[in-house]
Amino acid sequence: MRITKKTVAALLISVFASAAISVSAQQPRFLSLSPPEGLPIIPVFEGWIANPDGTTSFSYGIINRNDVPVDIPLGENNYMDPAKYSGVQPTHFPPGRSTGVFTVTVPAAEQDIDVWWHLKTGNSEVLKVPGRRGRSAYELDFILPRPQGALQPLVGLGEDGAASPGLSAWTADFPGNPVRAGEQVEIVLNVTDPAVRDETDPRFGEPLDMGVQFNKFQGPGEITWTRHVDSVVPTNPYREGDPRYSRWSEPEANESSVKGPSGIVKVYATFSEPGEYMIHTKVDIHSAPDSSDGDQCCWSNVFQRVTVE
Repeated sequence: MRITKKTVAALLISVFASAAISVSAQQPRFLSLSPPEGLPIIPVFEGWIANPDGTTSFSYGIINRNDVPVDIPLGENNYMDPAKYSGVQPTHFPPGRSTGVFTVTVPAAEQDIDVWWHLKTGNSEVLKVPGRRGRSAYELDFILPRPQGALQPLVGLGEDGAASPGLSAWTADFPGNPVRAGEQVEIVLNVTDPAVRDETDPRFGEPLDMGVQFNKFQGPGEITWTRHVDSVVPTNPYREGDPRYSRWSEPEANESSVKGPSGIVKVYATFSEPGEYMIHTKVDIHSAPDSSDGDQCCWSNVFQRVTVE
């Protein structure tokens, strides 16, 4: 048989085509979309804080890639190690990325220990992350103002309760305890932006808005949030034709904003069943150019224990 250049070319094309089909058949399909639920909750170590009193605080966050919230009770699937620091972590995980949700504070004598957060979602493997002091890249500083003056907001319980800033500004009993399951409960906070900004800067001609978000942190049942009658119903700030018009969406009932430099925020919560609950409220000043979750500044956390009968 006479082998010509055409024959060789045909054989090579056939070999390459077969190889391509074989390789293609063995490769995973990367274009498939992630499922809306069933993905593991990822614990995140945000950084450490050297407190003025000599203690060290470790800040933790969450990544929930599911489209729905997930609950993992305290216990073998959700615990801190050493065990004496367990109990301050959330059991309810809203969808998305939640930054700086809670802290663990250790005394000066234990500042070099690791405080591990262990999470196991359903049948997924255990995921864990250490709270650890030492790396300068992970040190968080919430005492000094940011470049344009942003600081953590001051938050107080009720309309006139004493206000404080911090990743754990308050952990206290809800003033209206106990409450009844199935009935609307009014949650009230007072908030203040303490920043001192350059008044000649056109960005700061008017006080900046503060963002407020309420979430279930712990508890046996569901919490339904309802916008308060005193709240202003937000409307789309953009005009039709503006590309941002179609991308804007109305905030959820548990989300609100307060006109600076200070004000009152209210929301209604309804608890589905009796038990002990913890509500987490995050108050931020992310409308400032030097404040965002990515910058690890500037927000304050408030935790309220609610007894539901």
